[in-house]
This record gives sequence, structure tokens and C-alpha cells, in this order.
Amino acid sequence: MKDTHDALLARVAALEARNATLEAEKCHYQWLAESTTDLISRHARDGTFLYASNAARELLGFEPEELIGISAYQLFHPADLSDLLNKSPQVYYHNGFYQQTYRFRAKSGRYVWFETTSRTRRDPTTGELIDILCVSRDVGRRVRAEAHRERLAQVVESTSDYVLFVGADQHIFSANEAARRQFSLPRENPHAPLARVYTPASLDVLEQIVLPAVARYGSWSGELEMLGRKDHLPVLSVVQAHRGRGAELGHLSLLNHDIRLRKEAEAQARRHQEQIAHANRLATMGVLTSNIAHELNQPLGAIANYASGALLQVQAKPEQPARYLAYPLEQVDQQIQRLAKRLRHIRTFVRKGGTQSRPVALAEVAEAAGSLCQWQYQQARVHLDLVLPATLTPVNADPVALEQVIVNLMLNALEASRRQHDANIVQLSAELQEGNQVALHIDDQGPGVPKAQQAHIFTAFHSTRAEGLGMGLAISRSLMEAMGGQLSVSESPLFCGARFTATLRSVAP
Repeated sequence: MKDTHDALLARVAALEARNATLEAEKCHYQWLAESTTDLISRHARDGTFLYASNAARELLGFEPEELIGISAYQLFHPADLSDLLNKSPQVYYHNGFYQQTYRFRAKSGRYVWFETTSRTRRDPTTGELIDILCVSRDVGRRVRAEAHRERLAQVVESTSDYVLFVGADQHIFSANEAARRQFSLPRENPHAPLARVYTPASLDVLEQIVLPAVARYGSWSGELEMLGRKDHLPVLSVVQAHRGRGAELGHLSLLNHDIRLRKEAEAQARRHQEQIAHANRLATMGVLTSNIAHELNQPLGAIANYASGALLQVQAKPEQPARYLAYPLEQVDQQIQRLAKRLRHIRTFVRKGGTQSRPVALAEVAEAAGSLCQWQYQQARVHLDLVLPATLTPVNADPVALEQVIVNLMLNALEASRRQHDANIVQLSAELQEGNQVALHIDDQGPGVPKAQQAHIFTAFHSTRAEGLGMGLAISRSLMEAMGGQLSVSESPLFCGARFTATLRSVAP
């Protein structure tokens, strides 16, 4: 009897211990439900809240007790409730588990994006729905990020730029619609090499310059050429490495903007500038007509004199040996060569064509420009002083364009000197400056250029003379910039007039 009583007491003690354990687990689970930042809730079959954890306070602004008795369906956004009731594909279901991302109205009236996982409990015998257990979390940040990415993806897909995504193997694995249409790429898994879309020259640039730069700095931008349907397609490319969380190593984005219209506009602007510069040279030659006549008249006169002398010798002594005519004929030949050289120079000066920079001797170009202007200076009784050091290094310039600039500046300096009664000299000098630059200075004794006008004097149609068109200096600056140089004006440190300075890059001999 005693053994039976002890066994009964042991069973009672075990049952009490088990109940204590269950109660402890229940308290533990209760503590977990109340401590988690997710909203734990239990609902009746009509969606009525039967229980809500403390997270309701933080997520929705409701006290847990306020939600008891309220149907959760009343707080759904109408569109999202329709998805749930109509079993939209957006509502995931599998073996009694539901998952949906939807908008849920908070106490303040605003909607919070929730992602809820629901589990239905049913009577194992009848299959009748007992209740619904839900775990909900705020996914507003994720939804907004996904919406932002989707908007960006839509922009990328709809842009007219050619957007390519390249893997570590330098093969295209995705492209937007414009690129697919232009380069005949499939929508799904194109896996095309870059040689499919870029020219061989641009592929070399990508391999030798772009990819190393992107690996080091993360991005690169510059001009490349793609393979158009009929000819090469110039593009402004931005290459960006994929970095950050989740990025695949070696993946790149290549954004290519079609710049054909810009290139054509630039080419048209260059042609227009060349036409204006050519017209300016023709106008300058009109001003220099008297000098040209003087230059041609001297060799022609000498040729006539030597030819006349030789003819008189032949008429006076027809029997004399031909060697006696060698000297006058040599002089005639020298004058013809000189005349031909002057004509070639004039023809080159007025030729029509774009600037083509190459290493040239600045002193030679300056002396040639001075010879063109010499007759005008002699007529005006103004001395043109050339101070050109023999140690000057060559400069990178187009000789015809540079000569045009110097002639324009010389004629402007002469015109400025004519306004001053006591002006009698214009100096052209050159010097090597820091930064591998050569500066050509033209100083005059004219009235100078007021500081208020120095910023506008190179503007087209701006002139300090009533009869001036205001194009010479504008064209001169354009030509200097086309050669990679600069043209500026300041007060002359030598005289009371102005100093115009043309600066060009020096070329090591």
C-alpha cells in the first residue's frame, strides 16, 4: 500500500513539474511575442483581431487592446484587400501558409507597407477553420527601394541611349531596348562579345585604357565609336563598375549616348569658321594689294632689265660666245625663282582649308607676315621692329592660320599707331615662357585698349573703329584656340599703347 502511495506521489510530482515546464515555455513564448519588432496577431475566420502583440503600438500606433474585436480587413487598402479576396497571384499560398505584401492603415490614417505570413488552423476532424495566426513586419523601406529600382529600370529601358551590362568575361549579358534594336541583340541572354557593338579601335581603347581606369577609379567617361548599321557611330560613353552589396565582381554598365548630331554641328561650325577665316584672308589681301604690287613689281622690273641687257648684247655683238650671256640669264632665273616663291606664298595665304597644326618655326612665319605688311608700314612711315631670338623652339601651329593672325595684329597695330601723331614704331617680339609655352607679343604706340573693353574686344562685331567690322580679332582668337593656343590683350610694358599676346605650345626640337 505504501508503494502505491509513493508511486502516486511521484506521478503527481512529475505532472506538476511538467505543468511548470509548460507554464515556463508559455511565458517564454509570450515574452518572445511581446518583445519582437514584428506584429504577432491571431484572427477569427472573419479577420477579427483576437490577439495583437505590443509591436502594434510601434508599427501602427494602436494599443494592442484597441485592435481586439476589429476586423483586419477593415484596415486593408481597398486594392490590396481585393487581391487577397480574389486570390491574386500577388498573394502566395502553400499548404495553409499565406504570404502577402500589402498596405495596412495605421491609427493616424496613413498606410504602412506590411509583409504578412499567415497560418490557418483547422479542426483535424471537421476541417473547420479555428483561427489564423499572422506575423507581420514593416517592409516600407524595401518596397520603396524596389519601386525606385523599378523606376530606374524603366528609364534605362525607355532611354534612347545604348545601355549595356557586361560580365567579368567582357560579354554582354543584358541590354536595353535601344541597344537591342540597334545591334540586333536578343532580349533574353544575349551573351554577345563587345566586338559585336564596338569598332576595333574602340575595343583597343576599352582594353588598354578604359578597363584599367574603371578597375582603379570605379568609372570612366570619354568618346568611343560603335558599329552602326551603315557606318561608325560616335558615342559619349560612361563606363561604371558594379560595386556595393550584392554586386558581381567584374560586372560593368556601359551607357553610350549618340553624339552624331553634335559631331555634325561641330563639323559644320568648323566649316563655317574656315569660310569666315578664308573671307578674312581675302579681305586682308585687299588691304595688302599695294604691298603685293610692290613685291611683284621689283622682280618683274629686274627681269626686264636683265633681259633687255642680254638682248642688247646679242644685237651689238651677235658673234660673241653664249657664255657672255650667263650672268644676265642667271639673274633673270634668280628673279623668276623669287617671284614664283612670292606667288606661292600669296596663293598659300589665301587658300581655303581647315587648320592643320604641325611643328613650325615661329620666326619664319613672323618674318613672312612682316614682309606682307612691310609696304603698308613704309607708306605710313612706321617702323616694324622684329625682335625674334634665334633660340626659339618650334611651336605647334598651322603656318597659314598663324600668319593670318600675325598679319591681322600687325595691321591693327599700324592702324592704332596712325591715330597718334608721334607714333613711329611697332615691335613684334617673342619669348619662351614657363609651362612649355612660346609667347608672341605685338606692342604699339596707339591709344591702347581700355580695361573696360578688354573683356569684349574679341567678341564678334565689336570694334573700336567707326569703320571696322569687328571680325578680325574674333577670327584671330578662334584660329588661335583651334591651334590649342590663346590670344589676349593688355597694356604695353614698352610703349603707351596696347600689347596683344599670342601664346602657343612649344614643340621640343
